[in-house]
Amino acid sequence: MKKGVTIDSLVITGISSEGKGVGRVDGKVVFVKETVPGDVVKARVVGKKKKFLEAYAEELLKKSDERIEPFCEHFGLCGGCKWQHMGYDAQLKYKQEHVDENLRKLSGLDLPDIMPILGSEKTSFYRNKLEFTFSNFRWLTKDEIASGEEHVRTGLGFHIPKQFNKIVNINKCHLQSDPSNDIRLKVKAFADAHSVPYYDVKKQEGFLRNLIIRTASTGEVMVILQVHYRDQELIDLMMNYLKKEFPEITSLMYVVNEKGNDSYSDLEVELFAGKDHIMEQMGDLKFKIGPKSFYQTNSEQAHELYKVAAEFADLKGDELVYDLYTGTGTIANFVARSAKKVIGIEYVEDAIEDAKINSEINKITNTDFYAGDMKDLLGNEFINTHGKPDVIITDPPRAGMHPRVTQLLADLKSDRIVYVSCNSATQARDLEVLGQSYEVVKIQPVDMFPQTAHVENVVLLKLRK
Repeated sequence: MKKGVTIDSLVITGISSEGKGVGRVDGKVVFVKETVPGDVVKARVVGKKKKFLEAYAEELLKKSDERIEPFCEHFGLCGGCKWQHMGYDAQLKYKQEHVDENLRKLSGLDLPDIMPILGSEKTSFYRNKLEFTFSNFRWLTKDEIASGEEHVRTGLGFHIPKQFNKIVNINKCHLQSDPSNDIRLKVKAFADAHSVPYYDVKKQEGFLRNLIIRTASTGEVMVILQVHYRDQELIDLMMNYLKKEFPEITSLMYVVNEKGNDSYSDLEVELFAGKDHIMEQMGDLKFKIGPKSFYQTNSEQAHELYKVAAEFADLKGDELVYDLYTGTGTIANFVARSAKKVIGIEYVEDAIEDAKINSEINKITNTDFYAGDMKDLLGNEFINTHGKPDVIITDPPRAGMHPRVTQLLADLKSDRIVYVSCNSATQARDLEVLGQSYEVVKIQPVDMFPQTAHVENVVLLKLRK
């Protein structure tokens, strides 16, 4: 099987954790994007590796019963919702299977049955944050190219997957509720009408770079315009338009970014109008969200995730809790009223300041937060100073916990560990080490990201007796 070869009839029998359909030919695995288990396709090989092939479907010969019509006109281009062609029940089934397979294969532990995955009530318009990129040379669709017509090349939308300099212009995004679409469309129309220069990522010139929109369950809206250089006349032109056209924006800001990349965590975000934050509500708790704050992007489902974590922690009121990778202290504050004390640890100093503020806003007085690299800060000296935790809640990034942290938790032998993960493969790796001292008692997958292959998973571990 060489690159360019056509496979006349390939049966898709499974789906990978990255969301690609899986088939087999001549004993070799073939990954085919935008296919569903049960599909039969005519596929063209576009990549050959030692253990697998990559292909795309030239023709759909037989539709899977689990296949549905994607609802977004940009499906297959922007890469934001790669599972739109699959019914939601099927999405949940395969997410649960991926969690089960990763944990059982990679942890080497005896595990209980996995609880049924908690699906998201909203399967579209569920995100509270989106970041759109300006481009002076947007991606043209096949239909646009075939038309032979001249097209406006400015674009405001998302990156083509794995193409840092290719932007697909978005007409309607089904991920974030209004006024997100209206703001994006009108900002682009206004910029075009006033000939405001769009950024050229290759030449690194042009003015407009990014548009970040954050919405909250409280109805508050934050908009951040990222520009490449300080031209106050152009800044005021765009900002005044947004302020006048969208009075519902409660926090209007901009950032001047002269760097070669779009990250602005190390830059000053300047307030133009309104407040420098928005407020998010979760149950009876309020959270302050600044321009650089991390907050789970599916607000409603985050509440369900944290309820699972709190249930697994099973706090009685007399426990010392460590919340590792606490971020802005969302979980720490969520469980604080049920604990004697909660100590949160996080690498990002700004996030720790947000966590402290969120405790103050909610009149929570039994939390302490510390900033530092987890593997360096969390050690015997820290534990001797602050006390051995009865319960540990950990919610690390996709890479999982550092080996030194995992081993320390295994040696620490607290009563319970609640491990929240966005990557069940690295979670399984860490569980293997924690299995030295703990047994896995409960496993609960939670779908935070409908229309994608991503899934959160919560595991409860108890000290072996």
